[in-house]
Order: sequence, then structure tokens, then C-alpha cells
Amino acid sequence: MSDTQGAGHIGRFAVKATADSHFSWLRTQLALEGTMMAWIRTAVSLIGFGFAIVQFFDRFHELPAVTTVFLPNASWLMGLALIFCGVLVLVIALWEYQWTRRYLNSGDFAAVVGLTERGMHTPVYAAAIVLMLIGIFAFFAVLLHLV
Repeated sequence: MSDTQGAGHIGRFAVKATADSHFSWLRTQLALEGTMMAWIRTAVSLIGFGFAIVQFFDRFHELPAVTTVFLPNASWLMGLALIFCGVLVLVIALWEYQWTRRYLNSGDFAAVVGLTERGMHTPVYAAAIVLMLIGIFAFFAVLLHLV
């Protein structure tokens, strides 16, 4: 039996449980966490900037010296679009994060992972879900002119 046909063989390559491969797996897992946190920061920026645009131009139009503008709802629509994009980015990033995490924790890598059945706990899901709820609230608050 050749080296690539024994236990631990995965389609394209052989997986050997060594300290190097385990720490490589951990670095990959941490890179995935860092990427997800970058997506969360991007979503925070989009949601926050969209909300700020709506608030700024609502207050700006209330000033007595301001004349009517050509498209008075443009800032409202732009704010809604940015908030929606922030929530959408978060949904897509969570889906991709979950898919990649499932792959990295699959049975094929069991020899390398070295974790218990419960796996590695991470605050990424909680942060993303809370931000998603805040974004949905902000979207409907702006949509229904609650703020």
C-alpha cells in the first residue's frame, strides 16, 4: 500500500497527524476567524454609515436656511441600501464561514484537528447574530421613519 492510499487519505492529498499539520490547521482556523471578524467590521461600517447618512440629512433638511433639493429621498434610499447591504454581507459571510468551518472540522481532518466532539468555541456567531438583529432593526426603523 502506498503512502497516499492508507488511513488518513483525502481525495487529493494524504493527511498525517503531526504537530506541524495540527498547528497548520489551527492557523487556518484562526485565519478563518480573522476573516469573519473583518466581514463583521465591514457590516458594522455599512450599517452605521447608512444610518448616519439618513440621520444627517434628516437633520440637515430641518435647517431654516436649506432650500429644497432635487431628490429629497435620495439620502433615505441610500441609507436603506447601505443598511441592507451590511445585513446581506453578514448573512453571506456567516454562510461561507459555516461552510468552511464544517469542512475544516470534517471527519477527513479528524486526525489533525485534535479537538473534542464539542469543538472550538468562538464568539463570532454571537457577534454576527447580534449585529444582524441590530441591522434589521435599523433597516425597519429607517424604513418606517421611526427615528
